[in-house]
Amino acid sequence: MAGRYDLETTTLGRLLDDPDARAIIVELVPELPDHPMIGFAKGMPAAAVLKLAAGQLPPDTVAQLTTRIAAL
Repeated sequence: MAGRYDLETTTLGRLLDDPDARAIIVELVPELPDHPMIGFAKGMPAAAVLKLAAGQLPPDTVAQLTTRIAAL
């Protein structure tokens, strides 16, 4: 069964509006919702944001975000 979100098309803003997805994001990357570039990033597909963040986050954090949100 597919999850609620396709990270290739679902925007970061939509994920942040979902309490379950937001909880995962805040747990793994607590600074993200208050990041100075969040306004720009909210309109981007989550997968694109994760690719940009890959240089800033440990690979295991990116993998956990991807896996856990895709499982919702």
